[in-house]
Amino acid sequence: MQNTENESAPSSFLAVTKVERMRLHDTVVTHLRNLIVEGALAPGMKLNERELCETLGISRTPLREAMKVLAAEGLIDIAPNRGAFVSRMSDTEIWESFEVMSGLEAMSGELAAMRITPVEIAEIKALHYAMIACRAQNDLPGYYSRNQTIHNKINEAARNSVLRQTYLSINRRLLALRFKSNFQAGKWDSAIQDHEEMIKALETRDGPRLGAILRKHLLEKRDAILRDLAGAPAAADSKSTASDKTTAAA
Repeated sequence: MQNTENESAPSSFLAVTKVERMRLHDTVVTHLRNLIVEGALAPGMKLNERELCETLGISRTPLREAMKVLAAEGLIDIAPNRGAFVSRMSDTEIWESFEVMSGLEAMSGELAAMRITPVEIAEIKALHYAMIACRAQNDLPGYYSRNQTIHNKINEAARNSVLRQTYLSINRRLLALRFKSNFQAGKWDSAIQDHEEMIKALETRDGPRLGAILRKHLLEKRDAILRDLAGAPAAADSKSTASDKTTAAA
């Protein structure tokens, strides 16, 4: 009888190999996304595959697979014969994306107020206290991570799969801008106050109030981002930014 022992691998081996490849793929995507979100790879920067492979300790194949995922998310632009670049959003794209995102956040809050469980509220409160601790330690990545997890949990608590997928799709392109918008300590403190109001609205099941807070929270973040990009004084109000939108769209 012919020995086929070496002709095919055991199913358990194939399963382990598949899991390891999936873990590597997810890990590379996460690391590369974080480099973009936290500004290590700036908008418009060309991605050097050799340097990234050395930094991440991987070969070019998983790196290129990860780039394709991030290109689908809108974080990377891949140009034939030119390579890959970190996506750069125009002022108009930023304005319109945050405008839509503010509506999605507001809807999430309105639905979550009706559907969230006491356990989920407790989890959000714990994240809020952890966020405050990060603020005290000037830990921006830790602060931002918990901040975004709070918004994510409110969206999940809305229990609407269509809203969920739309929210995730648009938010991916805004992650780097949302991270950068917290560089000033005053913005950290303002966000903490908004989050305290969010928690009160959740606890009282006040959907309209929570929706209004989330909408205002996102639009103020948008205005702060556009001011920073334009180099305008931080004291400029949202009305001046609103007037700039017409110019940006022209």
